[in-house]
Amino acid sequence: MKLRRCAVLYLESREHLSIDWPTVLAGGSALASSTRWVALAPHLDQELDIDAAELAALGGISQTVWSERAASERRYGEACIAGLLQRGLLIGDTPAHATARERDETLRATHWRPLSALAHTFGRWREVSSENGMEAPSFEALLEQFGEPPAPTLELAPEQALKLPPAGGGPLDEALFRRYTGRNFDLQASVPLAVAARLLQRTFGAQQVRQVGPHAAVLKKTSPSGGGLHPVEAFVLVQRVEGVAPGLYHYHPIEHELRPLRPLDSEAAAALARQLLADQHWLADAPLQVLMVARAERSFWKYRNHQKAYRALALDAGHLSQTFYLLAAEAGLPAFVTAAINDADIERLLELDHLRHAVVAICGCGPAASGPRNMVELRYGETDAI
Repeated sequence: MKLRRCAVLYLESREHLSIDWPTVLAGGSALASSTRWVALAPHLDQELDIDAAELAALGGISQTVWSERAASERRYGEACIAGLLQRGLLIGDTPAHATARERDETLRATHWRPLSALAHTFGRWREVSSENGMEAPSFEALLEQFGEPPAPTLELAPEQALKLPPAGGGPLDEALFRRYTGRNFDLQASVPLAVAARLLQRTFGAQQVRQVGPHAAVLKKTSPSGGGLHPVEAFVLVQRVEGVAPGLYHYHPIEHELRPLRPLDSEAAAALARQLLADQHWLADAPLQVLMVARAERSFWKYRNHQKAYRALALDAGHLSQTFYLLAAEAGLPAFVTAAINDADIERLLELDHLRHAVVAICGCGPAASGPRNMVELRYGETDAI
């Protein structure tokens, strides 16, 4: 049997601090510390504790060249090698180790930059239901909790400043100045089907399809995309859209169709929205929501092992969200976008592989509730924070 180390592996020394009460009572230092080594491997999607012998083996076995298991056992010990194979940190070439090998090969074939794969894998949320700082009824409450924030802008070389002429008006001004993040949605109102169709087509739809090879095409959309590849897919969670049953859909950008993935009743759709949005109830009420999922394999087909490729996926979603905002504002609807989402839960829901896909954000929109607002909003022309 032959083996090699997994493709991407980071080893972290973690310190645990505790109070050493016997030493404290004897007049010594209050803190005691201990350290442990943790292995972080994106293809496994979990943290694993390792000991000193395993640390040495992982540092000495090639991630590229296959070698005989017996040679590694003679050097590091049979129990050490068996344990690393069993946990998938070492990859074996036999059927018994097929699961870890297939995951490792998927990671290699997708051309991730190692640090990007690490940040992506271990930055995902599962079943998060609340997060400190996500909810605040007003900026006054934030000031009371955290004190003054850093200044809103840098002040560099003001004595040499060149005063610019006033910005002239333009056709985008109306939508730009109506755009704001909504956090108080009307629980009874729906989005008209024509509005939803325009939002989806003008944001996520292909305005042109260009064949660049016998079986290869690129799409022209209204937002820029890294390399012109447009890897972000739109999965639509419908709660209240006229003429569309509640449920989860995939929006096809070429055919301009909603393709049903999971029918839901109104109560189940509302519960799912709240779960995926990590309990951000002020956003979960939006009747139309779009889960933006980047196909890393499409982007990394061109940008292989590239330092900036993962960042470009987030930029793509950012461009799309602003286009979505402006189209919503045009229709008189507040919108939102958030990356504080349970992305690992979305992967499971959509049966996606995190090594091939990156759930980036959720955006949504809908009519604003009338009457007093419960959550902070910054609207143009208003002087208070809500």
